Amino acid sequence: MPAGISQGTVRVLIVDDEPELTELLAWAVAEAGWQPFLAGDGRTALTLARGCAPHAVVLDGMLPDLDGVHVLRRLRYENARLPVLMLTARDALEHRLDGLAAGADDYVTKPFSLDEVMLRLRALLRRSGAEQDAADEPVRVLGGLVLAERTRQVQRDGTPIALTAKEFDLLHYLMRHPRQVLSKAQILGEVWNSSFDSEGNLVEVYIYGLRAKIDRGRAPMIHTVRGAGYVLRAADGGA
Repeated sequence: MPAGISQGTVRVLIVDDEPELTELLAWAVAEAGWQPFLAGDGRTALTLARGCAPHAVVLDGMLPDLDGVHVLRRLRYENARLPVLMLTARDALEHRLDGLAAGADDYVTKPFSLDEVMLRLRALLRRSGAEQDAADEPVRVLGGLVLAERTRQVQRDGTPIALTAKEFDLLHYLMRHPRQVLSKAQILGEVWNSSFDSEGNLVEVYIYGLRAKIDRGRAPMIHTVRGAGYVLRAADGGA
């Protein structure tokens, strides 16, 4: 499995501005058989959460840009069922109460026992059924391109890629038929449920937009076969 989303693996987002702490937590998460994603500030955490669709979050209450409670509220707005374990300073009782009021499922005070964090995190994941959800989620992989069907998340080489609903549908169709040349008529029929393109260049426009997001700055994966259609291939020519 390439870098990025791993099929059937619980994904844990760790948000803290202390590199030594995030590395320690990432090691423990990986040892548990889960996949860690690291963010050192709130804005990065929110962007990464949209890309990796975590099954749980370990969130520091004090971040260098956005307040941890604000990040928590944003995460809750986008996924009301996402389990969140807050990390707070020992003397920050008011902050802990704010976090619980904002929807944190549990909290641990710093300095903490790594075993305690992992026990609490495992309990949250168990209650949410996240491990079963991860095992059940269909994931398509082609080279460094990863598409999670249920959560509609896409990554290339570990970088989240934001797609519109129709761009996702188009990429999903291409990934269902890797290395196969697909005509415009086939794409119209499958993605748009139509055999008629009133604009005359609908497929070209969406292919152009998808290329701009998937291929820009990287070896191309979406190729035009003149007079025939389009084909999606791994950048290295492999599967």
